[in-house]
Amino acid sequence: MPSAIPQNGSALHEEPKPWDPDHLRTRFVQALSEMYRTEVPLYGKLVDVVNQVDTTTLQSRGQSLNDLPSRFQLERHGAIRLGTQQEMRMISRLFAVMGMFPVGYYDLKMVGFPLHGTAFRPQTEESLRKNPFRVFTTVLRPDLISSPKVREMATSILSTRQLFSSRLIDLIDQAETSALANLTAQDANNLITESLKIFKWHSRSSVPLETYLTLKKEHPMVADIVCFPSAHINHLTPRTLDIDAVQAGMISQGLPAKDRIEGPPKRKCEILLRQTSFKALEERVTFAGDADHAVDGTHTARFGEVEQRGAAVTRKGRELYDALLAKAVGRSEKEDKDSDKVLKEVFAEYPDDWEVLRKEGLVYFRYRVAEDKVPVAGAHKLEESVHMDRLLKEGVVTCEPITYEDFLPFSAAGIFTSNLGGEKDGGTERKLQRTEEESKRSRVQLEGLLGRKIPSEIDLYDELQTDSVKECQAFLGLSEIVLGA
Repeated sequence: MPSAIPQNGSALHEEPKPWDPDHLRTRFVQALSEMYRTEVPLYGKLVDVVNQVDTTTLQSRGQSLNDLPSRFQLERHGAIRLGTQQEMRMISRLFAVMGMFPVGYYDLKMVGFPLHGTAFRPQTEESLRKNPFRVFTTVLRPDLISSPKVREMATSILSTRQLFSSRLIDLIDQAETSALANLTAQDANNLITESLKIFKWHSRSSVPLETYLTLKKEHPMVADIVCFPSAHINHLTPRTLDIDAVQAGMISQGLPAKDRIEGPPKRKCEILLRQTSFKALEERVTFAGDADHAVDGTHTARFGEVEQRGAAVTRKGRELYDALLAKAVGRSEKEDKDSDKVLKEVFAEYPDDWEVLRKEGLVYFRYRVAEDKVPVAGAHKLEESVHMDRLLKEGVVTCEPITYEDFLPFSAAGIFTSNLGGEKDGGTERKLQRTEEESKRSRVQLEGLLGRKIPSEIDLYDELQTDSVKECQAFLGLSEIVLGA
């Protein structure tokens, strides 16, 4: 059974058109990476550590970086926090031009943050293969700010902020309403340039220090969102083959790594997502002052993160994961044991063999007819249905785990919390509690804001697997291919 690393597809090289969404997305993430490397030099150091680890890992397998799919080395995810519904609506329009659409709903109220959001990313198999760039995008929920005074202060400040330039809005309007043939390569360049301004860091706050401290006391994320003229990207995350080695590498290189890796424990068959980071650095900020007298201060928000992606799990697999995670957290708190050790012990209950994971319906797989076995396929053409296990055993069909493209809210919260300076004195954080009914209502609100349904990531993985089975079925001339028992 193969690993969860996607295979490198072959395709005829064609010169991409300037306004092709996949091409725009690739150009944007490359430009964003260069900008972030300049703004946060430690990000460049982290990328170097990742490349060193991946090179060593591949060498141990008799491979090189060139053997990886092109998407792997290009792969990044970012995260931004927006302040208003208008900003969220506008960013969704921009991302759509780049072929990125909302997937999954994340209610961060459940982890004490006055935010909710979604992940904007490609949805089709082809676009994911070319470049799976994803942005974890959240928006402030003023209704969850406990202090009426702070709520009014935050909304008033944000009401005057202009994240999107008039030129960028004009380009988005044209891309949505007119033939793309009317837009030039220079227009595409302008779109990239203007888009970067949204994500750019500004060392000058748009508010006085006193206002910043008031907002920060309520909740550090409120201050981070409200007090700056841009929605500065707070991290840009490369993917690695061995996150444990990267964690060790960060420490050896003197990077301020967090003390544990978030997500499931290390396994032979990696599932979902494992993440770690170097802690956010204290950055110098100039705050507005009376009579144009600026005041110096600091802000902590931007950090470096790295991830290792495994296989997408089914609903059954996710329910098992969530149950084991809750069990591990409970044991750690009750027994006062090392959380990583307890996590590993508890997750021994989760099968760690690809064939078992497939047969028990815990992980999603992409099925393909084996090219060198096509003649054998004729033997099944007259049969009404064939079980997938038989086709796999005979070598007629091959399969590989589908890569998990999304996020884990508790892991994200663990990363974010460790980069908030350890301050938990905010009134809002203590008061946030979540119910399923409230989460459903807030999801509907976000969908109304975006003007579209937000699909469940699990539904998309299920669709990818189902489509691949149907492809095999049609190619082999079968009426049905049976999965499961």
